[in-house]
Formats: sequence, structure tokens, C-alpha cells
Amino acid sequence: MKVNSGHLTYCTNIHAGKNWTEDFDALKQNFPDIKQQVAPDQAMGLGLRLSQEASLQLSHPQHLKEFKDWLQKNEAYVFTMNGFPYGDFHRTIVKENVHAPDWTTPERKDYTIRLFHLLKDLLPAGMDGGVSTSPLSYRHWFKDKNDFDSAKQAATLQIIAVVKELIGIHRETGQVLHLDIEPEPDGILETGREFIDWFKNDLLVLGIPMIAQHFNLSAHEAESLLKKHVCLCYDVCHFAIGYEAHEAILAELAEQQICVGKIQISAALKANLNGTADSRALIKTNFAVFDEPTYLHQVVALKKDGSLIRYPDLSPALAAVDDGDIIEWRSHFHVPISIKETGLLQSTQDDIVTLLRLQKTKPFTNHLEVETYTWEVLPEQMKLPIAQSISNELNWVIDTLA
Repeated sequence: MKVNSGHLTYCTNIHAGKNWTEDFDALKQNFPDIKQQVAPDQAMGLGLRLSQEASLQLSHPQHLKEFKDWLQKNEAYVFTMNGFPYGDFHRTIVKENVHAPDWTTPERKDYTIRLFHLLKDLLPAGMDGGVSTSPLSYRHWFKDKNDFDSAKQAATLQIIAVVKELIGIHRETGQVLHLDIEPEPDGILETGREFIDWFKNDLLVLGIPMIAQHFNLSAHEAESLLKKHVCLCYDVCHFAIGYEAHEAILAELAEQQICVGKIQISAALKANLNGTADSRALIKTNFAVFDEPTYLHQVVALKKDGSLIRYPDLSPALAAVDDGDIIEWRSHFHVPISIKETGLLQSTQDDIVTLLRLQKTKPFTNHLEVETYTWEVLPEQMKLPIAQSISNELNWVIDTLA
């Protein structure tokens, strides 16, 4: 739906589905109720998540026509896609395999290009479209700096191949499509700083001569195209986990003329640990409720001296809760954005409020997407019927922007 600073939607990765048939059934079951509660008088957008299998099925002309007819009948449209999880994303152990296959592989490139061709066919006239994707790979898969650097270079070359495809689509249709890279804890690109450095020192350095030669362009023209077609996916949860300064990041992105393709509106868990041993024990008990086996729930701990300790999952962080130098925890567990506190824990909702204020004051993207995908693994007391949960979150964003 159109709000005062862009198009707002939710990511359909909240719906459990292994293939397009299951995905479409979930949309047909839930979307009409959500639209009635959130946007009864205007068309409403969808942030479509498709697995590799679902993308192959939807690429069949008959299935695509059926979906486009359903979109028109239900006053719905697709302007952004989530291309981060390649395979199953619910009711299985995902953990670090959410990155697989990573950007060092042709499988990831081919899957992403397929998503863009679907988006090309679904995108309303006059809108830009984006596909968010993983931060190149999972950093702990690489045993030393040489392996890490080699993986980063291989991944960058695959992304440049996607840019070539997007330039071709733009020349053919006039559509502006962008690949939105999503930094997250323990990705090769983990922070805003790492994304900006990669963009300047890897993507542009490798990409400018390749794009210039392939399309017979000047270096300046090639740089402009790379900046048009590769953007940042600003997942608020991920940036909040790293205690990142939103205004400073956005200012540097603007200075470097690097675009934000999409805001993923999401909240992490946090707690103040600067208390007694008894209070730490209680906080540990509250956090342990969220230690579930499906997804990675990395923890970034803030120490008294301002330095950070990174834990690859919630379990190893729980084992270190008695470290007296640590004053705060933030954990990668997407909790409902409309909830500020749960027990002794808080959410990073204030980071969302800050970023939405910045977006409202001076819009830096057209795409806003609520992304709380942990519905099935939330503690029971936080669960609502899915359509109600999504509606609550979207209406909370609308109220916050207003």
C-alpha cells in the first residue's frame, strides 16, 4: 500500500510453504483478511518470498497467469521479493544453511536472475523493483583470510553477472530492478561499514571495468549503473544488533551515492545486563525461552569499554552470561515489532522508530517491508493468528509513520 514515504508491505516468508502451491494457498487464505484490516480502500503490495522450487513452478506460464489474475482480483501487487533463503525456511533446521548455496555458486546467481524475471512480469508500471539477498556467504565457512577473500571475490563476480542481466532488462523494458544486499550477523558482510567498504573496494573495483567493457561504456557510466542496480537492504534488526548508528550510516551512504533498496522493518531482542548476579540469572532464564533449533540467533554483547563480543548463536551466549564486563545483549531473534517488552527482555523497537522518522523526514527508499518470520517458533504467549499478527504490525508502522 502507498504510505506517506513509500510502499509498505509484509514479507510472505512468515507463511510456511515448501513449493508454489503451498505458498499460493497461504496467500489466498490470509491476504484478504490482512488487506481488509490494513488497506481496505486501496491496492496493497506483497513482499513475495519464493524458494528455488517455488520460483521454478511460478515460472510456468499457466501458474504465472493464474497468480497475476489473482493479484488483479484482490487489488494486490508485487514490488519486492525476498531472495535470501534458497530452500526450505520453516519446519526444518535452517541455521547457517540459510546462506546455502551462497554467492560463490552459479546456483545462487541463476536463482536470483529467475526471481528478477518473475518480478519483471509482476511489477506495476512506473515502479522500481527489488530482490533482497544474502550478504555473500556465511563467514565461518572459511578457515582463513585467503579463503575468506577468495569467497568474497567469487561472490562479487557472480553479483556483477546479475547486474549485467538487470542492465539488459532495463534496456528492454525501462524497468529499474535492483539487487538489495542484506548484511546480517556472521555474514561475509556483517555491518553497514562492511557493506560500504565492499561496495567501494570490491564491487566497484571489479565491476566498473567489466560493465564498461561489456556494454561499451565509460567508467563513469558503468559506476552509475552499478549504483542503480546494487543497493543495500536495510534490515533494522540486523543493524540494531550491531549497535550501529542509523543516521551516520545513512549519511555515508548518501555521500557515496549508494542507494537503500528496501527497509526490512524488524526487531531484535535485547536486555540490560548491568545488574546483580540474580538479575543476570533471571535474564538468562528469559532468553533461554527463545533458544530454539530452527534459526540462528546470534548475540552481540556490549562491554563496559564499548567493544563488542559476537556469539554465533544463543546457546554459547547463554553459557557466557556471567561475564561481568558485559552490560547489554542483543540477539538475532525477529520478534513482533509492535511489542516493546516481553518479560525481562525488551525489543529494539526504538531503532525502528528512529529509522522510520528518518525515512519520513527525508525518504531514502520507496520500499518498506515488515519481516517477522519467526511466527512458528515464538513462545506461545506471543502468538496470535497469523493474519492478525501481520495486520497489527502493518498498522503499527502506519501509525508510527503518521
